[in-house]
Amino acid sequence: MNRSVIRTLLARDLGMIRRSRALMLPMLFLPTLLLVILPAAIGLAARERSLDVDRFIEMLPGGLADPVLAHPPDERLIILVLGYMVAPLFLIVPLMVSSVLAADTFAGEKERKTLETLLHLPVSDRDLYVAKLLSTFIPSTAISWLGFTVFCIVSNIVCWPVMGRIFLPTGTWMIVILWLAPAVAALGLGVMVRVSIRVENTQEAQQLGGAVVLPFVVIAVGQTTGLLLAGPVVTMAVGSVVWLIAALLNIRGMQLYRRSSMAARL
Repeated sequence: MNRSVIRTLLARDLGMIRRSRALMLPMLFLPTLLLVILPAAIGLAARERSLDVDRFIEMLPGGLADPVLAHPPDERLIILVLGYMVAPLFLIVPLMVSSVLAADTFAGEKERKTLETLLHLPVSDRDLYVAKLLSTFIPSTAISWLGFTVFCIVSNIVCWPVMGRIFLPTGTWMIVILWLAPAVAALGLGVMVRVSIRVENTQEAQQLGGAVVLPFVVIAVGQTTGLLLAGPVVTMAVGSVVWLIAALLNIRGMQLYRRSSMAARL
């Protein structure tokens, strides 16, 4: 691969994303809602001690409740919600951001009438495809990592009167953010880039891609809290499986991508 070509194409796409309100607003709204407002609200609720979560905790199967019950009663709401239950949302963020950006990779070029120029550049199909993947993967991963940093800061500050210590991040949380979240982003773009190639505009790409990505969202919501409770080994194993599937999708997409076939449909 020609790295200088990829860097040039990547800089072009990242600059376009930065200048596009239609792309920036969805990317920033959900993380702000999730990573600032939610922890602040949970911390304030825990200060009031108006919610009794012990009954809910006792309903958890087997030993899953033990990590929460190990803490004092006034800390359990914070540990349960901010330590475990919001975890699925941290996988939804990279998945949704990568889906929004990937839908714009080729379909957006068609809408802006810039695809023909892009297809006639003296670069290989592989370099162009890799640059498009990176222009989606890098922002979605960066937003996830930056968002988690903000989440930890806000959570520790707001919850300090109850916790009296820094309780985030934990080791398992770091595995979820640094290992599993990028894998989910790669999985989402592996699906959405191929959708973007085949449709005519970003709206169609988002609608069709949403139907494809929705099952992954459901799985993330249903399983991620259990991963944190199950421990780092299980989380690492699940992340490895997601990375494998994402790699297969993206490698296969790169093998199938041909600019000549796209140019013929213009």
